[in-house]
Amino acid sequence: MQPADIARIAQISDPRVSPDGRQVAFVVTHVDMAENTYRSGVWLAAADGSSPPQPFSAGEHGDGQPRWSPDGRRLAFTSRRGTDEHPTLHVAPVDGPGEVRTICERPEAIEDPAWSPDGTRIAFTSRERTARFDEPEEKARPPRRIDRLVTRLDGEGWIVDRPRSVFVVAVDGSGPPTLVAGGPYNHGAPSWSPDSATIAVTADRTPDWDLTPILADVLLVDPTGGSEPRALTRRTFAHRLPSWSPDGTRIAVLAEDSRIIHSHTQVAVVDVASGEETVLTAALDRQCAPMPGARQPVWDGDDLVLSWEDAGNVHVGRVPATGGDVATVVGGELWVTGHDLAGGTLAFTAATATALPELFVLDRDGTRRRLTTAGDAFHAAVPPRAPEHFTVGSPAGDGEIDAWLMRPAEPAGEHTPVLLSIHGGPMTQYGNSWFDEFQMWTGAGYAVVYCNPHGSTGGTEAWARAIRAPEAEEWPGTGWGGVDADDVLAVLDAALAANPDLDPDRVGVLGGSYGGYLTSWLIGHTDRFVAACSERAVNNLESLEWASDVAGMFRFEIGVDHVRHPEVYRRMSPITYVRDVTTPVLILHSDDDLRCPADQADQLFVALRLLGKPVEYHRFAGESHALSRSGSPRHRVRRAELILEWFARHLGGRAPETPA
Repeated sequence: MQPADIARIAQISDPRVSPDGRQVAFVVTHVDMAENTYRSGVWLAAADGSSPPQPFSAGEHGDGQPRWSPDGRRLAFTSRRGTDEHPTLHVAPVDGPGEVRTICERPEAIEDPAWSPDGTRIAFTSRERTARFDEPEEKARPPRRIDRLVTRLDGEGWIVDRPRSVFVVAVDGSGPPTLVAGGPYNHGAPSWSPDSATIAVTADRTPDWDLTPILADVLLVDPTGGSEPRALTRRTFAHRLPSWSPDGTRIAVLAEDSRIIHSHTQVAVVDVASGEETVLTAALDRQCAPMPGARQPVWDGDDLVLSWEDAGNVHVGRVPATGGDVATVVGGELWVTGHDLAGGTLAFTAATATALPELFVLDRDGTRRRLTTAGDAFHAAVPPRAPEHFTVGSPAGDGEIDAWLMRPAEPAGEHTPVLLSIHGGPMTQYGNSWFDEFQMWTGAGYAVVYCNPHGSTGGTEAWARAIRAPEAEEWPGTGWGGVDADDVLAVLDAALAANPDLDPDRVGVLGGSYGGYLTSWLIGHTDRFVAACSERAVNNLESLEWASDVAGMFRFEIGVDHVRHPEVYRRMSPITYVRDVTTPVLILHSDDDLRCPADQADQLFVALRLLGKPVEYHRFAGESHALSRSGSPRHRVRRAELILEWFARHLGGRAPETPA
């Protein structure tokens, strides 16, 4: 695979099953390189596979989020068909005569559309602009009043004057949306009660929510907007994605104890009458909000369908809403990126390490059927490389590290150069999912080694919490740059020892976000790497906690705050050890990265430059922290080229091919 091949990839996502279980709506996204953008459309597939999938919307305006009406005769979906491509919400008949109806237009994105069970209204979330925006010219607007933390959000910009609110609009488009839950709070996705009389949402509406762990309650909202939302829960967890039971007595929800990060997101059930909450998945001890693909629990009778991470995979299963064991329904070496169930049909999108996501269904009898072939032509033209899984005992002595080696089809030399790749997060996982970067790197002649060290998800909560600071009162660990660094080096050593065809003298290291952090950390503590690429990295934990879009939240991850314990943050910061760096470093960052602001890269570059160390720095204009995943297509291609060009100069791999 070459960087230019990014333009050839189509992505399938967001499966939604019709109420009778006979059809599946889903979204197909592809790259428009000429316009340097993405196009997406809604498609329909027959669940029995009797006919090929067909486009439902034109796919020229960013169509997405398909949602079936309760009677299955109509689909709602979002788009950008308004004035100046403003976000719009549409309803269209699935079969028979009728036109696409635009039922509302908003200046901000329309998210999380949900039909009322009586089929007359749709609730959704959207950012609500304050009076400051009454003035159309930015330079004429009054200054922003900032009285709390979390004022900006990566990929969205300023949110202090654009809180996320809940609206309800009539399906016939007879009137403008009604604001039903607003104020200076950020609300989550809505779920209707079966009688259409109440909406459940989540939000932390306490006065000083930014000074405490964000513990979003489940709120009950009047869909007419006639009364203030009422909190059902009692600040027990950070709740999100509620789902009302068919009998109206319970609400299933994702729940996380955000007072200690990392805490696994659990599936819980809240009794509507009493507010009592029962966690259903504690014994599973796995992360039940995989990214991407986290969605609300789906009711199936008295069971709940959920997904979770496990040892580099994402599985789907069910758990009794009254409590009991979690049973795997979709398992194996794959990564489920989305799922839905209705009418006895379970639909899911899933990828593997060698295949882009496709759409599947699972019938009640266990029959698994693939409905799409979106990636087949690409994989035939660009054959993927398969990884080899292995495990290594952690130097901490408390378990096995899941690790993988992906070999090139054509090694760059008699002995193969190696790239050690470190994932971000740190609370994420590598595994059996399609990752275009690994395919590009093996395409250039490198062997790629990657793993899930301590701090990762996919395993136990204790494993993920092991890198909290030793000064933390609860769950103290080694700190960042402790057992996590030991783990990745142990995996690299094991791969080199077991594979004499790998070249130990041509090893590079790279990673983004937390992976960039650990890259910067490693080159300040060892000279074994020939070259490094530190991307959108955390290089100074202390200044990150001052300036990130989630400033104030890292204290719950580290275990102590940076105001009272600055020495802890400095000790764990790669910039502290920059004088010891001898490895040539490529720094990549985005101008509009608010998660790890660009000064994180600036500090590393300035220090290395002043010290006369070999360094090269590239900044991408107009991009956020998510450049590698959802940045503009041309920037994604150029980023991949820069990485391959850098390591070609230092490790001897092949430079990227220039398209004809």
